[in-house]
Amino acid sequence: MTNGKQILIIDDDTVLVEMLSEQLRLHEEFATVSAALGAEALELSKKDYYDVIILDVGLPDMDGREVCRLMRCNGVRSPIIMLMGVDSDADKIPGLDAGANDYITKPFRLSVLLARLRAHIRHHEHSDEAVFTIGPYTFQPTNKLLLNMVENKKVRLTDKEAAILKYLCRAGDRTVGRDALLDEVWGYSTDVTTHTLETHVYRLRQKIEDDPSSAQILVTAPGGYRLVP
Repeated sequence: MTNGKQILIIDDDTVLVEMLSEQLRLHEEFATVSAALGAEALELSKKDYYDVIILDVGLPDMDGREVCRLMRCNGVRSPIIMLMGVDSDADKIPGLDAGANDYITKPFRLSVLLARLRAHIRHHEHSDEAVFTIGPYTFQPTNKLLLNMVENKKVRLTDKEAAILKYLCRAGDRTVGRDALLDEVWGYSTDVTTHTLETHVYRLRQKIEDDPSSAQILVTAPGGYRLVP
């Protein structure tokens, strides 16, 4: 999958999907994948991780609320925003009951949708169910697990390794200083030094880098470390 926050758009209105995909891609923070059918969307959600799912209620093959329910049953924890043609409680409540996080009524302003997307991404990234993309891996902090779907590879992490990656993920592509990482992961302790952090980073690279001696994912930057998008 490409860089940026991954948005799955599920709607059979091709004009809307093309317009929305084009507008979202203009914002370099987003990349989009689309599906016109509920069955197709369910398969996509099983194969890849999406930061947000935009799901229309009325699909040709099944009710969007049923798609939402099945996604939740399949373990999808990404925020789901339902698209609805009518702004009424009778339409909203079943979608929310099925596991949707939010709804937006058609027609909508792009600025409103963008604000909702960003808010849900921020909230989700700070929740216990957050999932991040690191290089070729999908990172599940709660499970202390990295998954490489292409190579069908699983990487188990220690508590400290997972905590380091989680903090770096939340920093985006910004450099995190060694002292900040020490304070976040180990807390205040006179027994912990930057050498301890460097040792954990070394072990992480052994697990995730193709060539640990020339890191391409977890790189050293002036004063600290950062993740390459």
